[in-house]
Amino acid sequence: MKGPGLLLPLLVLAVIASAIGVVYSKHLSRKQFVELQRLESDRDEMNIEWGQLQLEQSTVATHGRIEELARLQLKMTMPDPNVVVIVQP
Repeated sequence: MKGPGLLLPLLVLAVIASAIGVVYSKHLSRKQFVELQRLESDRDEMNIEWGQLQLEQSTVATHGRIEELARLQLKMTMPDPNVVVIVQP
């Protein structure tokens, strides 16, 4: 009769340990889910910023803007068509 008397407390401890393991596992799962949502939010914000930067780059790098900056800041002018030499490959 010693076997069943010792078995019941061991089973109770195993059930309690299992329950604690389930609770801990669920806690970690929720914690990681919150982190995942935060990272997805960061990703979405970065995608929006990337789109805005691409739009800004496209407006800054237009041919008209570059030509204007070349004339104003670098004092560049279009060469006279008579002095232009076209090199054939």
